[in-house]
Amino acid sequence: MLRIPSCLLKLTRVVLSHKPWALFILIFIFVSFAYHKLYWGIWEDPKSRGHPYGLSAEISCAHYVPSSLNIAGGPSPSAGNVFFVETSEQTTPSYLFSCSVESAARTHPRSRVVVLMKGVAKEDTSLPKHWAFSLLSCFPNVEIRPLDLTELFSGTPLAQWYLQPQRYQEPYFLAVLSDACRIVLMWKFGGIYLDTDFIVLKNLQNLTNALGIQDKKELNGAFLSFKPKHKFMELCMQDFVQNYNGWVWGHQGPELLTRVFKKWCSLRTIKSTSCKGVSALAPEAVYPIPWQDWKKLFEAVSALDLHKLLKNTYAVHIWNKLSHGTKLEIPSQALLAQLYSQFCPATYAKMKQD
Repeated sequence: MLRIPSCLLKLTRVVLSHKPWALFILIFIFVSFAYHKLYWGIWEDPKSRGHPYGLSAEISCAHYVPSSLNIAGGPSPSAGNVFFVETSEQTTPSYLFSCSVESAARTHPRSRVVVLMKGVAKEDTSLPKHWAFSLLSCFPNVEIRPLDLTELFSGTPLAQWYLQPQRYQEPYFLAVLSDACRIVLMWKFGGIYLDTDFIVLKNLQNLTNALGIQDKKELNGAFLSFKPKHKFMELCMQDFVQNYNGWVWGHQGPELLTRVFKKWCSLRTIKSTSCKGVSALAPEAVYPIPWQDWKKLFEAVSALDLHKLLKNTYAVHIWNKLSHGTKLEIPSQALLAQLYSQFCPATYAKMKQD
């Protein structure tokens, strides 16, 4: 509601005590005042009002995320967090990134889906303007936060490792940094960790103290699910520092988890098993498409064959390091396109729009 200044009220009394023609002056002044407020109210920069960044004009939550979606009430304190991590300065999420977070949010409506991004400034209360942030903000259980690595590693064996400047010169430093973040997150907070190239099909909360087998030789840490302060994760942190080699791809990631699990279970070779409370899940659980067969993601598949393929699957790893340059036709019957359509429909709608 417009508030009339006191000076204008005084002017009104003066005018009413004089000749009627003076009413014209009063009306003119009032209309000018109202127009001024309306004009500047419309064109005022929203940032100058101090409001945090919200939805951009291109995203409508009602359009992309129907109100019927069962996420009312927000996350439950008893449900574990689902973590995603971006260790680069990247703040322009891809369709796959958006799909990963969206699919996790949909399948875990009672959990907090926490996206930690190094490129998001800690002191800034707003997010960069990008359609993916706007879209993901439609989900009340999604939280996008800055990644403070010094704080994350504090109180762990990795604190001193991170502060060594020569690490930044290593060829796989960002990947190694991601490997470090996930094991520390699992040890400190517990919950579920997922790489940002997963599409989640089912709720993962019943997979506790578990990780997945990617092939006959190795485990993979793209999916982890552990209770906080678990001894297995503590051993992973110790191995990370004691056997560190940042110059060999995978040494601090899949190879580390494989080394620790073999010792944990006294195994010579990796197999689907559970020992001392830690489970190595069969490949179909989270790696149904082997990395060697990543091109199958872009091949057409019938709905029936898709159902059979994913019958015992909780999530699908897309192997973005290998597949990111491949064009995906939208819409199509390609396996990956069908996964987008079914499990991250809001992201899929944006893909079709673009």
